[in-house]
Amino acid sequence: MVITYRRRMIMPWKERSLMSLRQEFVVFALNVKRSISLQALCQRFKISPKTGYKWITRYGVEGAQGLKDRSRRPRHSPFKTPEPMEGAVLKVRDRHSAWGGRKIRRSLIQEGLGRVPAASTITEILRRHHRLNPEEASKHQPWQRFVQEAPNRLWQMDFKGHFGLQSGGRCHPLTLLDDHSRFALGLRACGDEREGTVQGELTKIFCDYGLPEAMIMDNGAPWGHYLEAFTKLSVWLIRLGIQVSHSRPGHPQTHGKNERFNRTLKVELLQNEVFYDLPHCQEAFDRWRDVYNLERPHEALGMKTPAQYYHPSSRSFPEVFAPIEYGPGDIVRRVQGKGEIHYRGHVFVIGHAFHGYPVALRPTTEDGVLDVYFCQQKISKITLKEG
Repeated sequence: MVITYRRRMIMPWKERSLMSLRQEFVVFALNVKRSISLQALCQRFKISPKTGYKWITRYGVEGAQGLKDRSRRPRHSPFKTPEPMEGAVLKVRDRHSAWGGRKIRRSLIQEGLGRVPAASTITEILRRHHRLNPEEASKHQPWQRFVQEAPNRLWQMDFKGHFGLQSGGRCHPLTLLDDHSRFALGLRACGDEREGTVQGELTKIFCDYGLPEAMIMDNGAPWGHYLEAFTKLSVWLIRLGIQVSHSRPGHPQTHGKNERFNRTLKVELLQNEVFYDLPHCQEAFDRWRDVYNLERPHEALGMKTPAQYYHPSSRSFPEVFAPIEYGPGDIVRRVQGKGEIHYRGHVFVIGHAFHGYPVALRPTTEDGVLDVYFCQQKISKITLKEG
């Protein structure tokens, strides 16, 4: 059976500012470890190579300011006396109320300011001007994390706790993070947590950044629950060639980067604003996400930004699904209406989400035990002795 999926036409990047898109493009282009060519990167951003080289050149000469249209700002900041430097420190802190001394110092250096004081001095400036909350600072304890070796090896996905809107209804923030770089691939203001809503938002993100090798999420809806680990959404992801896994309950370190991202989102944005409707949420989300990816130094990245460690995937979102094919040695069975297959007079429940799809049975080294595969992913195993 050949099942196809046609992508609806999407205009990538239309909700993003030109300034943030140009900066994101340049950071990706200057990443010497990228596995995607500059020409392919230009295609991903819907610009010509000539335009791409223009922004790279301007960025090399003037930094981020060179990406503005007809910018007249000087390339280098003049010498700063201690009082103006204190003012610069407080200005950054006022923009980012959750940033500490190290992040602010990195930001000032990136702005081109000379004689930036040490992080400890900046912390003292904040304390002297009553900008520090000791109770909040005590919450920032380091997590022990396991890091993928390259971008797009693993993406972490989650819903941040939903909240009410002034116009009625609720916002359910969908967050998507690259494990290696901590790059926020998506921060979407959703009106619900249904499979169709998530699939629509993921389609936009896949068109922008390509496909990851694997994705991990928790065991909640719409990507899994305690009765069945796989939903229609996870089946769709597997069909795209993405390995799907779920974090273990009670083990936040397996999903820790996304948990930490959600906490940062709450501290730096959600708890400080009141939102009228979903478009208002998305506008604020886009602004904050640009700061997080392109400006905010990350301690786990050596005080560099996530965008400096990320590049888009070389695997593009497909126009149509490839047919499901298995090897000549596989035992193929089609999943029936109640999520079951029949084999050697036994009935085995595989999962309702796989209804209508073929699965492959592969013998293991254990007598009477077979692994069950859907496309490239092992989804279950069956034991003939138990039936």
